Amino acid sequence: MSTTSSTFGGQLLVVGVLAQVWQLSGSSVAVGAIGLANAVPTVVFGMIGGALADGLDRRRLVVLSTVGQLLSAALLAWHAFAGIRSLPTVLILVAVHAAFLGLSAPVRRTFVATLLPPRLVGAGIALTHLSSQAAMLAGPAAAGVITARWGAGACYALDVLALAIALYGVWRLPAAARPGGEPTRPGPRAIWEGWRFIGRSPALAGSFLTDVFATVLAMPVALFPAINAERFGGNPDTLGLFLSAIAVGGIAAGTASGLVTRSRGAGLIQLLAAGVWGVGIIGFGLAQPLWLALGCLAVSGAADTFGVIARGALVQAATPDSHRGRVSAAELALGISGPDLGNFRSGVVAGATSPAFAAVCGGLMCVAGVVGLGLLNRPLRRFRLPGSPDSTRSPA
Repeated sequence: MSTTSSTFGGQLLVVGVLAQVWQLSGSSVAVGAIGLANAVPTVVFGMIGGALADGLDRRRLVVLSTVGQLLSAALLAWHAFAGIRSLPTVLILVAVHAAFLGLSAPVRRTFVATLLPPRLVGAGIALTHLSSQAAMLAGPAAAGVITARWGAGACYALDVLALAIALYGVWRLPAAARPGGEPTRPGPRAIWEGWRFIGRSPALAGSFLTDVFATVLAMPVALFPAINAERFGGNPDTLGLFLSAIAVGGIAAGTASGLVTRSRGAGLIQLLAAGVWGVGIIGFGLAQPLWLALGCLAVSGAADTFGVIARGALVQAATPDSHRGRVSAAELALGISGPDLGNFRSGVVAGATSPAFAAVCGGLMCVAGVVGLGLLNRPLRRFRLPGSPDSTRSPA
């Protein structure tokens, strides 16, 4: 309940900020600055939050950071309703909101593994991802209607309500949501130790590298406007269908997530899912009829969901609780920066060649990277989740 409510409210805030910044500036550069105001604080404070999660009471940390998000959303609502036309203030409040989100995000990722028995961790991650996908599908649609009728301030106000619900959900968590083992003293050394732990674990390092191949090499979102203009008349409705197709594929895969949770070969599933993602992007780059382009994106969205669930289960299973916060923070940092870098790569390649070439070559590089990693990284390929007779942990 807490994560779903927080995600839904976050989507309301994202759309509200986009609408307000465009209204205040009329500048695409200013709208692009929103991404910077979000990404940098989320990554920086996400690393800090991961270190804190391994040394402090996790439940209390999420409660305090959620209160910070709630207050910053309330200030955004006040700013909008008061009619203050200050773009810097909006961006600063967005950055503050993102910083508190970064503090809580890696901690939230540890809750499934600490509250559920090992055999149910995969199912718990699948359910969490499915609920988040549903919130991400419904949130923007609702936000568009709310913004059109009542303005961005209404979106911010509803985000405050959603965060209040999320706060109640975290407050009700049992004490099992606290870190186990010897508490870690937060600081740069603790953060570095988390990255060293990942480097010493072939399964973890391979899992993260698989995600890098899929996002940095084959992220297609930056190509959507150009491909839409070249092939499908540039209709904004069609552009929206591209994003919806990925989400629909993800939700469909989420309903079939038992295929992942019942199969304990998380590493192999993640590799296969990343490969299918790349193939789907190749198909999208080559597709001429709209139905085929949307179908390829839906397949990629489904593969992405299977990959995210498998990676999440593998990361939690391969990481002892003493390092779980820091490793989750590293996963968060890669999850945020990877797509941004991938979209930048796609845009640069498309500018030098063509959007279709950027999509196809990105998908081919993703598939090649995944195949090579699968052949060379045996611990990742053979990693088994707890719950089966032959399950083993990756050496740390």
